[in-house]
Amino acid sequence: MFKDKNQNKQFLCSYGVFIINGMLALSIGSLLPYIRDSLGLQYAFCGMIVSLHSIGNLISGFACGALAAVWGRKKSILFFNSFFAISYLLILLSDNPFLLALSFFLTGVARGATSNFCNTSINELAPGKASLLNGLHAMFAIGAFSFPLLLLALTTSNASNWIYASYFMLIMGILSWILYFIIPASTDPVKIQKEKPASDFSFFKEPLFYLCTLTLFFYLCAEQGVIGWMITYFKDTGMLPESLSQVTASLLWVMILVGRLLTAWLSTKIEKEWLLLIMSIGMVGFFLMLLFSSTTPLILLGIMGFGFSMAGLYPTTVSFSGSIIQKYALAWSFILTIASLGAIIMPSIIGKIAETAGIYYGMQSIIAVVIIDFLCVVILVWYIRKLRKNKITA
Repeated sequence: MFKDKNQNKQFLCSYGVFIINGMLALSIGSLLPYIRDSLGLQYAFCGMIVSLHSIGNLISGFACGALAAVWGRKKSILFFNSFFAISYLLILLSDNPFLLALSFFLTGVARGATSNFCNTSINELAPGKASLLNGLHAMFAIGAFSFPLLLLALTTSNASNWIYASYFMLIMGILSWILYFIIPASTDPVKIQKEKPASDFSFFKEPLFYLCTLTLFFYLCAEQGVIGWMITYFKDTGMLPESLSQVTASLLWVMILVGRLLTAWLSTKIEKEWLLLIMSIGMVGFFLMLLFSSTTPLILLGIMGFGFSMAGLYPTTVSFSGSIIQKYALAWSFILTIASLGAIIMPSIIGKIAETAGIYYGMQSIIAVVIIDFLCVVILVWYIRKLRKNKITA
């Protein structure tokens, strides 16, 4: 694909690591009902530890990018990714709630560093190319739908077998560290600082920075709210059988995979902003179907449509910020950090509402989020069209 062998190796390793990162992300929501039943945890505590995962994601997403300019990209990612294996070691060795909270935090640390590293790497290899970014996030989807299926296979005969899935994730954590060890860094810290000064914060003057960040913020609110609570929601409300509840996560991510592959192809055929607008409309409509349907076929259709619609929204939005990421060293760290606040806040909001009013009403709070995200997309598309028009007339 690329003329340089190191670039090809970086490309392939980034895609491979993102598969494992997808497993890590889905393991949180998939394992949560089993951990909650095993330790007798409350909804509010569960919401808090899911938020801790997102806090870790936020911190490392920022710190990994910032420290790369000092340590070098490779040393930085090796340090942060080591917490992947450590987090599952804590889950396996202790049933202490405080250590469980720490382990969820550390899973977020590993996930955020991976997201920063891989998105930045692919953006540098092919700036603003939505097809490669959608391909990267398609790898995430492959890992994401694989883990719930593995967990279901392990727990069908005995629910306590969820512990073996944790052993599997421990092994995946070690494997991801090995992949990072062999992956070549695209640039060294000296080159990064020469091309994109770390102290340059001029991206705060760019309207595109705010539009992309807000779109990603509310998208991550919806994504983490659904991923973190969907299985628990269906299991506890009894709207779906327990075994089918676990399958919903895999079904969601299969459709995300299909959607990302289709979006990667369509982004080379039609203008990206129209794809973004269509996806955001579908995201709102299918989420309402998912939440308010009372029959299994319609619920499953809502899940499939929601996953398909949300598939390309994140990478396509990131591709619009490609010029800013290339121009400013810390731009992506700030975009990721601010956007990740949505993934931190939403699970706790759902948990708090569920504790007092029930999980059904907790999930309903996501409706406001998807509607606001749709409005952000409309404004972003309008701004992109305006920029393009001004360039043509200039």
